Amino acid sequence: MRINKKTESNVPRAKFVQSKIKFEYSAPEAKEVSVAGNFNQWDPQANPMKKDKKGIWKVTLSLEPGRYEYRFFVDGNWENDPSCSICVANEFGGENCVRIVA
Repeated sequence: MRINKKTESNVPRAKFVQSKIKFEYSAPEAKEVSVAGNFNQWDPQANPMKKDKKGIWKVTLSLEPGRYEYRFFVDGNWENDPSCSICVANEFGGENCVRIVA
C-alpha cells in the first residue's frame, strides 16, 4: 500500500500583499525627522525621512494589511501627524496616530 504525502510546497499559503504607504510631515526648520510605530518596534532610527525643497519630510514603507500606530520623531521630540484623523491613547499619557492598511 502506498501513501501519498503532501509536500510543503503543495500546501497553499496565505500571502499578504504589501502596500506602499507614504508618510509625510511638514517641518521646514527640522534637522531630522523619522517615523516610528509598531511596524518597526518604535525605533526612531529605523525609518528616517527625507526633506524635499518645500520642507516636507517623506518616506514610503511597505506594509502588510493591518492597523498600525505611529508617531513622528522630530529633532528628538515625539509629534503626532496633523493629517491623521484617528488617534488612540498611549501608555505615556499622549496619543498615537493610527493608519489602517487595507
